[in-house]
This record gives sequence, structure tokens and C-alpha cells, in this order.
Amino acid sequence: MSAILPPSERLWWKQPLDRVEGTWILIAFIWCMIMFAMMVGWHIYGKQNLSTETYKTSREMYTAKTQAMVDKYTVRTETDKKIPVVRPPAGSDVYLIARLWDWWPVLELEKDKTYRLHLTSMDYNHGFSLQPVNINIQVVPGYEHVVKVTPNQAGIFSIVCNEYCGIGHANMAGRIYVK
Repeated sequence: MSAILPPSERLWWKQPLDRVEGTWILIAFIWCMIMFAMMVGWHIYGKQNLSTETYKTSREMYTAKTQAMVDKYTVRTETDKKIPVVRPPAGSDVYLIARLWDWWPVLELEKDKTYRLHLTSMDYNHGFSLQPVNINIQVVPGYEHVVKVTPNQAGIFSIVCNEYCGIGHANMAGRIYVK
């Protein structure tokens, strides 16, 4: 017998459970089950978590879809870079590209209309953070993330990259107009 090991009669699983200890274990278990049920409930009924679809894609395929949308629905351009402002019809698929160091194109959406927002990155991981509503999505190259969005208030919303992507990261901002 070693001095490091306790005697076999002192092993915790062989000791009887005290009533107070059992009560606390039961309370902790019940609380865990309540929290588990609440997480499911928040997701289904609270509409606080985005349900996204994710598909594998290639740069060429995604760029072609985005360019087709831009060619069809451009209403004007903005900034020195001549970034197109796109106004797609309600219910359509809208595409947004993240790349060093901008979001392309600018979107103009209608209030209380639903759209399928497609996101991907052309180069590195980027973070899609829609402010001031605080929607955050990790945008990964080679994957197309699809989110159903229904803007419920009019205004100008900023898109900020919240995943460090290099020297121009601080300038990586985009825009969504809701009218």
C-alpha cells in the first residue's frame, strides 16, 4: 500500500451521499435542464439567434452571382471608388462580398421586406457586424453564408469587419440603406 493513495474505504464513490449534498446536486441538475430548455426556446420563439445556411462555393461562382445582381439592380454609385448601390426587389437573393478592405456592393433594402443575404470572403476571414443592431457573422473564404433578413426600421446601417484582417482592417466598412 502506498501513502499517496487513500484507504479503499475512503473513496468518494463508496461513501454514502449526504442529504444536503444530494439536494444541491438535484437543484443543479434541474437548473441545467431549465437552461437547456430555455436555449431551445430562445432559438425557436425568441428570434434572437440567426439561423444560417452555409454552402461550399468558389470565388468565381460567387463573384459571378454577385456581379449579375449588381449589373441588374444598380441604381447609382458612391464614394471615390465608384462602389455600386444595389436595390434588389423584395424577396430576392442579395449578395455581399468581403475582401481586403471593403464590403462590396452597398445594399439598399426595403423596410419590412424579407431578403436572403448571401455573404462570403474572397481572401481572409472577416467578421460581418451590422451596427447598430449588433448582428455578427463569421465570414469564411470558400463558404457562402445565407441569412434571412427582414429590416424592421429605416435608416443607414454600417457594416464593420470585427475580425482582424490586416493593416487596413480599421477602414473596412460597408453600408446598408433601409428605406
